[in-house]
Amino acid sequence: MAIKLEKEKEKYLVGSIRRFFAEDMDDEIGDLKAARVLDFCIKEIGPSIYNQAIADAQSYFQEKASALVGVRYGAEFDFWKR
Repeated sequence: MAIKLEKEKEKYLVGSIRRFFAEDMDDEIGDLKAARVLDFCIKEIGPSIYNQAIADAQSYFQEKASALVGVRYGAEFDFWKR
């Protein structure tokens, strides 16, 4: 699955990568290099994060669904049993 970011998010992240390089790596990079770093992260790291998020969500919902087993439902066709 290809991960595609909205233009505004991509623009923000390119700026964030440029700032990271400037402040933490003492290296000024332009928009093109920052966009390439972002593209690399999306293609190389993104799928692992996505897959883990899906696995976490699946576990969460399975846990919640298994908790429904002990829930008591309202009695059906109980009107005439009074």
